[in-house]
Amino acid sequence: MAHAVQSMAYVGQTPWHNLGNQLPPKQSIDVWAQQAGMDWTICQTPVRFMAQEAGALGSIHTFPEQKVLYRSDSKAPLSVVSDRYQVVQPKEVLEFYRDLSEVSGFELETAGVLKEGRKFWALARTGKQTTLKGNDVVNGYLLLATSCDGTLATTATPTTVRVVCNNTLSVALNGATQAIKVPHSTSFDAQAVKRQLGVAVTQWDSFMYRMKTLSERKVKTHESMNFFLKVLCQPDLQTDPNARLTNERALKKVQALFDGNGRGAELAAAQGTAWGMLCAVTEYVDHERRARSSEYRLDSAWFGQGAAIKQRALDQALQLVS
Repeated sequence: MAHAVQSMAYVGQTPWHNLGNQLPPKQSIDVWAQQAGMDWTICQTPVRFMAQEAGALGSIHTFPEQKVLYRSDSKAPLSVVSDRYQVVQPKEVLEFYRDLSEVSGFELETAGVLKEGRKFWALARTGKQTTLKGNDVVNGYLLLATSCDGTLATTATPTTVRVVCNNTLSVALNGATQAIKVPHSTSFDAQAVKRQLGVAVTQWDSFMYRMKTLSERKVKTHESMNFFLKVLCQPDLQTDPNARLTNERALKKVQALFDGNGRGAELAAAQGTAWGMLCAVTEYVDHERRARSSEYRLDSAWFGQGAAIKQRALDQALQLVS
């Protein structure tokens, strides 16, 4: 489970994180659950502890305000949470897409678990597609992810995937992500989330119009250097002595991707444009940034520091055309 290779599934081409079991199209939710490693449930029990007593085994007591969450299949512990914590089950994430697939034409494309089951997700293609100049194709997706350790609210995020390089980017307008977040202090109402998402998904055209604007905005050398500095050089050098070396390495890599080494960097939409700078950053985060494993890189790119870098890049790019 450490690398989660056996707990992800996908249809079509190998996904950008290069993990998972390949499935034929149009599989049932049950098949997805089995092949994605999501055919188990989160169980819970009150926290119990043994009080020490001199010269003898202690007596067992219960701490009712906290509970242990564990896997039904392996009994492996997942986390300790408050008794008010609302659990979302792995199969609930897949079931979220059932009517979207049957009625709205969504297609599940990848799903799985991270961190031995502490996080799990499913990603479906929405059918939305835009082609920028030079046949630079961008597809629309919907990502639903959650955690059972308090590190991630149940989050539904409209996402784009650039076909030529499989780079991912969350849809954001006016500096704000279009994600719908349900904290674990409240129960997850799938239908309510879908109603809210109806607005976000219809904003695809508006978001891609801005991406088209980025593809038409030519940038000069000093603009690209300033852009990458603002996006990548955030750590405080006084508190992180390794930040300067890390930043320099990242800057060189991203600049090289932008200058022609990146996937699709030669396409008309990306060559020497603000869109190309944004794509260089997303490719760096999704494919090149150092990580302990592909699993950790994916977790960072979608939910952690990598996601924050990509959002910063989007914000900075949009400032160039505002």
